[in-house]
Amino acid sequence: MTMSNLEQRLTELEVRLTFVDEAVQALTVADAEQSLHIAALERLVHDLRTELASMRTGQGHDPHSEPPPPHY
Repeated sequence: MTMSNLEQRLTELEVRLTFVDEAVQALTVADAEQSLHIAALERLVHDLRTELASMRTGQGHDPHSEPPPPHY
């Protein structure tokens, strides 16, 4: 293997490593953004469940006190 061939292969590896590093960085950013979106959605679902429960309580509606549907 000649020195210029070795240098060319080393350069190609460095270029590939640069692309891999950029891809990993992009994936890290995307993962962080998705984690924030998921956390926001979880808070929203929690808030909606709390609001729905308070609305049911305010109306005196307890689904557990209802008789089962006729097919039971």
